[in-house]
Amino acid sequence: MSDTPDLKPPFTRGAVDIISRTTVYDGFFKMHKLRLRHRLYRGGWGGEMERELFVRGNAVGVLLYDPEHQLVALIEQFRIGALEREAGPWCLEVVAGMVEEGESIEDVARRELQEEAGLEVQGLHFIRSYLPSPGGACERMYLFCACADLRGIEGYFGLAHEHEDIRLRVFPLQVVLDAVNSGDAAIDNAASIISLQWLQLNRDRLGG
Repeated sequence: MSDTPDLKPPFTRGAVDIISRTTVYDGFFKMHKLRLRHRLYRGGWGGEMERELFVRGNAVGVLLYDPEHQLVALIEQFRIGALEREAGPWCLEVVAGMVEEGESIEDVARRELQEEAGLEVQGLHFIRSYLPSPGGACERMYLFCACADLRGIEGYFGLAHEHEDIRLRVFPLQVVLDAVNSGDAAIDNAASIISLQWLQLNRDRLGG
């Protein structure tokens, strides 16, 4: 018998019975109301319940890294979800965007790098994907790291018709890693923290 514990739960998608699904809001995002029941650990089925599901497409994030000069580039922009944030709603983040119909995640990464940083890159190093908030949202985030010469690239980017006002900033790698490791509120979103912690563990194989 293996001593390695099995991380998989005992249930799969078939253990959920969707009784009804209705769209209760359809705007910039969507909200669905579901009536469902699911199997219980102790056996049998649970009672019917209602849950609201925040529906948005999958997203892609790209951390920009310059291994030769030990630099990291992050974008800074207004975020409505950070409106009550003590530091204010302008956040430092990795380059990111939503996956549109017919696009691959690599296509999105390259498109967003052009729109938000004015860069074209060759290689994309896949970091991982994850669910940002599975308690109420269905979005999946895909993270990459892209290497490029980041000297002198700071500037202002974004699509005006999408109300994007993006500032591209470049920092010494160690300054950014120290901020993450100390819990500095300047970098407090999951995609950026995960990407930078991955870089800290994998920088040697990227040439840094």
